[in-house]
Amino acid sequence: MPSRTRTIPSKSPSKADEAVLGWLLEEEQPSLRYRTLTELLGRKDNDAEVREAKKQITRTGWAAEILSRSAPGAGWADGTSQYRPKYLSTNWMMLVLSDLGLSRSDARIAELCEFWMNGFAAKNGGLGGSSTGRPHYCVAANQARALIRFGYADDARVRRTIDWLVETAHPKGGWSCFGFGRNLDSWEALSVFAVYPRSKWTDSMRSAVDKGAEFFLQRELHKQGARYDPWYRFHYPVHYYYDLLVGLDFMTALGFGGDARMVYALQFLRSRRRRDGAWNLDAVHPDIEGPIAAWYARHPSQRPIPFALEKVGRPSKMITFTALKVLAAADPGSWSVTAGH
Repeated sequence: MPSRTRTIPSKSPSKADEAVLGWLLEEEQPSLRYRTLTELLGRKDNDAEVREAKKQITRTGWAAEILSRSAPGAGWADGTSQYRPKYLSTNWMMLVLSDLGLSRSDARIAELCEFWMNGFAAKNGGLGGSSTGRPHYCVAANQARALIRFGYADDARVRRTIDWLVETAHPKGGWSCFGFGRNLDSWEALSVFAVYPRSKWTDSMRSAVDKGAEFFLQRELHKQGARYDPWYRFHYPVHYYYDLLVGLDFMTALGFGGDARMVYALQFLRSRRRRDGAWNLDAVHPDIEGPIAAWYARHPSQRPIPFALEKVGRPSKMITFTALKVLAAADPGSWSVTAGH
């Protein structure tokens, strides 16, 4: 398996990047300000600006707006479950909030996390339970990743879910979301390990990650069947969909940014950068083609309701932050700081 460099860079940002950093650091979106300070600039949690930005996350901006729409003691717009309607109900809102710098130290987040975990309890003691109580791969992995970010890495339900992901991995690497073969769309398990502290990894976890990463590397993050155009558009929220930025995010976080088979995806990312240094939000899900799109055309009532924080076709703070984080992790000599585990 390729070596994984975890060097902390020491260079300063260029003048071109400073303008983009200033944009990400604007106070109107404290979530991005907090994550930029800590993940791109390497500031510590006890830094005064970091503490102030974190304090403001629930007071203004995207996270505050989402939280203001939740029901007391419950979630958002839940229909027959916390899963529907897509993408407005609890499951989807919690996935977004997990990207916005919140943690269980906030009593509201802790209460929502328990509500969410209870709603998707699985018979095996883990998470991602379907109507039958059996865990569903995409739901379980997404939920585990989000809960780790919220501060639940040591929760027994999260740990059982992680163990289940290892147990159900394909012996040759990779996972299958719907049980019909390994595919690049089944990316969520690797994203769990991208945020799970390395100090907690077992040998079986390392093996599953190495084999899963090799599956993606063999395909250079995009080679599987005929070209699928949505994979070459950048989206947020991600939900359970895959695109090249999604793949780059978890693969560089896992330490594979220096592998030669990442070159195409990294060059593609650089090619999409605007002259002002930002990246656009290309599309909002459901951005689909082929048989799935045809199915929704025949069943319009089942089509998900799009949810977005930013405008399609315009510079995106979420996409730009992720892109800069990816490029920093892929080049340990760059100005950014990538957090080790």
